[in-house]
Amino acid sequence: MKHFKRRLFLSLMLAPLFLLQAHAARAADAPGAQAPATLDLDAVLKQAMEGTRTPALGALVMRDGKVMAQAVRGVRRNDQAEVVRSADVWLIGSTAKPMTVALVAKLVDRGVLSWDAPLAQMLPELAGSMRAEYRAVTLVQLLSHHSGLPENIGDVKLLDGFFTDARPLPVQRLALVSAALKEAPVAAPGTAFVYCNTGFLIAAVIAERAAGADFEELMRREVFQPLGMASAGFGPTVDGQPRGHRAGKPVTAPMTKSDDGVPMVYTAAGNLHMTLQDWAKFCLDQLAGSRGDGKLLKPASYALMQTAQPGSPSGMDWGVQASIAGRAGPVLVHGGSDGNWLAWAVLFPKADTGVLVVANATEDMGGDKATRAVMASLFAELSPAKREE
Repeated sequence: MKHFKRRLFLSLMLAPLFLLQAHAARAADAPGAQAPATLDLDAVLKQAMEGTRTPALGALVMRDGKVMAQAVRGVRRNDQAEVVRSADVWLIGSTAKPMTVALVAKLVDRGVLSWDAPLAQMLPELAGSMRAEYRAVTLVQLLSHHSGLPENIGDVKLLDGFFTDARPLPVQRLALVSAALKEAPVAAPGTAFVYCNTGFLIAAVIAERAAGADFEELMRREVFQPLGMASAGFGPTVDGQPRGHRAGKPVTAPMTKSDDGVPMVYTAAGNLHMTLQDWAKFCLDQLAGSRGDGKLLKPASYALMQTAQPGSPSGMDWGVQASIAGRAGPVLVHGGSDGNWLAWAVLFPKADTGVLVVANATEDMGGDKATRAVMASLFAELSPAKREE
């Protein structure tokens, strides 16, 4: 149980404010952390990997509506010599949560769903069995971590069963959601920010009911295809692609328990893989949407996603910051991992810039140190203005 909580919190985390702000600020104070006069992204990756056992890093920089630079460095798995390539796919963990929000927002824009409808109305078949506290919870509360639900379902034995569950994913999701909605809240719904992966699974079930298609098909149809994200897929990577690493070794065996990573039932909470270029397509659309020029959603939906809820560090599902590591914002931040990978997205809407960073290892092999070093080297270039004191 202890390991599960630690690993899944990392794996599907909103990485805002209190986490990335402090880490990046420390990295920014390190020698060599200033923005290079001419961006040599490969050199940035090389320096960031020094002193770590991170097998591979990838980074992509966005500016003025397009990809400015991209680099990958290292090996797909540390027991083989095959190097990573620019078209490889990486597991991006909870940095994919805004994509789930975008899918739901498209259904709201189309009038299929409502942000403010109560949960009992959206899932009437569960209304009688869910705890009374959850019946009035809305999509906004589910997707901004204000539902009051615990971070993850507390029944670890039930959760571990999903690693080997052969039922269709919508059936698995409904079973998990049904059990989760019977657990006691950790806060009164609507009163506090409580990071919650389960809320995204509930939103996926709601979307499936409203649109008449599986969540995975809806994501392909409503988000991936319109943005040309051909490489995007669900779950861990396969042979011939980079592998996540844990305890110094590549993770290649099927996962069987929550200490291993994340079961496929968690796709809506961020269990996705894709190339850096395809991830950038989504983030570039988010940057465009902040100016009213987004392709995917109506302007009001971008604004709702990118604006912190009252008294909260989170929009839907971006961490929203006024600054980061001493650089002026506004800043949209998200990070994620399954305990075997680490990924970060940091966007500066006002500057129309952003950076994506991935590693195929986490803290035990220095992936956290390496990814923070990459970001610290780039923030001054992405946001030249310093934070006002």
